[in-house]
Amino acid sequence: MTSLTIIGVLVGYLIVLLAIGFWGRKESGDLRGYYVAGKKLPSWVIAFSSNATGESAWLLLGLTGMGYMIGVHAFWIIMGEVLGVACAWIWVARPFKEYTDRYDSITVPDYLTERFRDTSHIFRWISAIIILSMVMAYTAAQLTASGKAFDSFLGTGYTQGVWIGLGIVLFYTTVGGFKAVAYSDFVQGVLMLACLIILPIVGIVAAGGWGEMISALGAQDPALLDPMGSFGLGPAGIASAAGSVAIGLAFLGSPQLLTRFMAARDQKQIVDGGLWAVLCVIGFDVGAVFAGMAGRTLYPGLLDPETILPQMSASLFPAFFTGMFLVVVLAAIMSTVDSLLILASSVVVRDVVQQAMGSTWSERSLSMLGKGVTVVIGLVGLAVALLEVRLIFDFVLFAWSGIACAFTPVVLCSLFWKRTTREGAIAGMIVGFAVTVLWVELFKTGFYDLYEMIPGFFVGLAACVSVSLLTRPNAEAVAEFEAVHESVGPLFRA
Repeated sequence: MTSLTIIGVLVGYLIVLLAIGFWGRKESGDLRGYYVAGKKLPSWVIAFSSNATGESAWLLLGLTGMGYMIGVHAFWIIMGEVLGVACAWIWVARPFKEYTDRYDSITVPDYLTERFRDTSHIFRWISAIIILSMVMAYTAAQLTASGKAFDSFLGTGYTQGVWIGLGIVLFYTTVGGFKAVAYSDFVQGVLMLACLIILPIVGIVAAGGWGEMISALGAQDPALLDPMGSFGLGPAGIASAAGSVAIGLAFLGSPQLLTRFMAARDQKQIVDGGLWAVLCVIGFDVGAVFAGMAGRTLYPGLLDPETILPQMSASLFPAFFTGMFLVVVLAAIMSTVDSLLILASSVVVRDVVQQAMGSTWSERSLSMLGKGVTVVIGLVGLAVALLEVRLIFDFVLFAWSGIACAFTPVVLCSLFWKRTTREGAIAGMIVGFAVTVLWVELFKTGFYDLYEMIPGFFVGLAACVSVSLLTRPNAEAVAEFEAVHESVGPLFRA
């Protein structure tokens, strides 16, 4: 009976998503509608959608698992994400929106190509390689989460859970365009926030209250209550804290998040959405860490800490609410995967096929191609997820940093330094991405496991600046920079 109740809740949720998908189809008749919802989204949708996309199953399974494993040391992650989201909405969103409206951009490579007057389409080709490789890794991480979630809630087994998750995601993402993705992400973001408010409260109460939970954690391991964790105030502890804070850098320039700013109706939506976005990410992250800490008190010794949320939901709530928690985990997975697959589709169809290769295919044909790309990338992600059951937290961080280190330094320089050149931006993208991958493969274990975002971001930034200083910026681009500077106003100048 319990399983039937959970399945009933799941089926009801999928019907809602299907309805949103069909409702969004009317906007997907052309590429502008399909990939940026015709640039008509309101503030509350882009706020929740951007956070739901940025957080993913990493939040509900990965970050709760980190709260379980390392306790208050996980609050460095919260600091990084809150700072990253706040800075993105305060400083990045408005000038980026101004630029992309002038260019009528529908992808980030569109923006970079126009911003640096790139007639060779090299930004499009580089972006395609980076985005496709990282999206497949990111998708694999989300499917790993799907396998764990279905197995924990319904006992399907890991492999069957991965297949079910892929089937749901592919079905949904091929029904509607970006409008359906954004509005479904809004619904999913609200569900995630509600879950992460309710779960830690119930968990702390079940643990005997705040004082009892803290005492129990201290008795298990005093390091769970130490801000520097088990590392202490040494090189390893500092590297761990710095790496956790650096996670927030990705919010400043990752394409899957910048797309939300492009899709906003106007500048007012950006201004109005910032407060909602910051409050949302605080609720997400604080709730996840506290839930993990409460779970450590209630269920010490779990073999897989990333199953603590399913464990708590099944033990502390009636079957209906257990079904709702399964829905929330799926919401986290789907809110990221649908955005990533749309991103990958856009870079193939818009940037490579239509622009770089000069295709004259009809909009309908390009749309069908995009759906085919979605299926192929999903299947590759499936293969990777089935090869090895990895920690979601680590897998997502690698893909998250790979995309971010390629784009964020270049996007920031393009928005805030008029001296940035085409050659510098190209160097920044290639070097930032390459250093991130090489750091993980060759150097990370020898440097206290320092998170790859730090060397990738700062070396990429240094490459962009250094090469720009050795080359000459486009005079027309410099004049346009000044015009955008004046149009956006004092906050941009600050």
